[in-house]
Amino acid sequence: MAYGASATLISYQGQIDKIAQWRNRSRLIRYSIIFFISLLILWSVEAILIGDTDWSRMSMATTLKTAKKFLAIDYKIIPDLIVPAFETVLMATMATFLGLILAIPVAWLGAANISPLGKFTFYIGRFLMTLSRSVHEIVWGLIFVSVVGLGAMAGILAMAIRSIGFISKTIAEAIEDVNKGQIEAIKAVGGNRFQILIYAVVPQILPVLIANIIFEWDVNIRRSTIMGLVGAGGLGLALFRQMAAYNYGGIASVIVVILIIIAVGEVASYYARKAVI
Repeated sequence: MAYGASATLISYQGQIDKIAQWRNRSRLIRYSIIFFISLLILWSVEAILIGDTDWSRMSMATTLKTAKKFLAIDYKIIPDLIVPAFETVLMATMATFLGLILAIPVAWLGAANISPLGKFTFYIGRFLMTLSRSVHEIVWGLIFVSVVGLGAMAGILAMAIRSIGFISKTIAEAIEDVNKGQIEAIKAVGGNRFQILIYAVVPQILPVLIANIIFEWDVNIRRSTIMGLVGAGGLGLALFRQMAAYNYGGIASVIVVILIIIAVGEVASYYARKAVI
């Protein structure tokens, strides 16, 4: 008995030693990774912020002087911004709506639990999501300018394609997280795929869908301000013209109008979401 107990203690001690060695090894690996990441951060700070910045130009006087230029809002151009502001809202709305229409089939392909052909279509859907998000809207804008020419259409198509990635990804992830009990209940009474989608999936993802559409519309308002760089019109073109003229007051005026649009959109979207959900 004494020999058996001694052997058991030796066995336990051996296991404890192995666990201690594993913990020490894991701690060493973790600290090594943290040290390596810290070195990368320090190198990035030195290369980007310290080495690549003209610190001689930076001073409090220069900062205050530049801020003063932007604070001198050019009220004379405000009437000329009414039509571009309306165009910007229309562009963002149309781009978001078109992006939603295109995102629905992509989300259907990219949701693992309802993808029609399993992993094959799942990977296709995820690839389309990644492609949409990886390419900047300016690049999409340049592509569509070469296809449809200058104007609002190029900007709308660029923002719509850019919106597909975010909307479809959030919808697909919401579909994957739905309560399976409701799906099984509709299946049990003989419901087909379409009925399952309409009565079990859509009601569960509707709050997420509306919230993300509103958010994407807000993002597209801001995206439209840089679509002027590719001649897409709206406030983006007005901002580009003020920048080209070095009219700091005009730039500030355009920014104020953009802020007003976003603020009004926030209030409207809040009540719209509250009424629907």
